[in-house]
Amino acid sequence: VQLQASGGGLVQAGGSLRLSCATSGFIFSSFGMGWFRQAPGKEREFVAAITRSSSNTDYADSVKGRFTISRDNAKNTLSLQMNSLKPEDTAVYYCAATRWFGLVRETVKYDYWGQGTQVTVSS
Repeated sequence: VQLQASGGGLVQAGGSLRLSCATSGFIFSSFGMGWFRQAPGKEREFVAAITRSSSNTDYADSVKGRFTISRDNAKNTLSLQMNSLKPEDTAVYYCAATRWFGLVRETVKYDYWGQGTQVTVSS
C-alpha cells in the first residue's frame, strides 16, 4: 500500500496550491479518503474528507469555503485545492484512507497514511 502526497510548497498569503495524493496497493474506490495536517508542536488535525463515490464531503470549519477535496477513482488519486491560503494553514499535509463508511474525521479510523507534503504560507 502506498499513498504519495505531493504539491506542497511555499506560497504567499492569499495564494493557492493544489495537493495530490497518488495511491496504489489497495482498492481506492472502496475507501473513504481524507486530508489531515500537522503544524509544529501541534496534534494532527482533520482538514477534509470525501466518501467513496464523491457523493459527500466534509471540511473543518477553518478551511470551509477555501479548500475543496476531490477524487478520481479511475486514476486512484485524491486532490485538495487550497485557495485563499493563510499563514495558519502552514503545516505538513497528509492524505489517508479509511475502510469506515461515511465521512470520517477521527485519525484513529484511518487505515493507511501517506508521508506528508509541506505547505508553508508566508504573510
